Amino acid sequence: MSEQVIKLSDNAANRIKEIMSKAESSAIGVRVGVKSGGCAGMSYIMEYAKEVKKNEEVIEDKGVKVFIDSNAIMYLLGTEMDYKTDKFSSQFVFKNPNETERCGCGESFKV
Repeated sequence: MSEQVIKLSDNAANRIKEIMSKAESSAIGVRVGVKSGGCAGMSYIMEYAKEVKKNEEVIEDKGVKVFIDSNAIMYLLGTEMDYKTDKFSSQFVFKNPNETERCGCGESFKV
């Protein structure tokens, strides 16, 4: 079996379950992708997935479904998706071994 594109931490899986419990019934999971933008060139995007798109990678892990946009697979290979909460914010965090640079605010990256 090939390695999963991304792995989910327990915190990320629990947060996705929480998000999905409040989502519209047409949502079947969350989609993770990348887009051009930000100071370092690329940023992560997340949205509800309502259907499986062609060539998309589907990861079922810890009771949740994550869909990886086909254009993002090569950028996300080996990434761990985590969810962190601190005093002032809570957010999904991507630990991506392909990153060569990350901007100071942590919103964008370069591979």
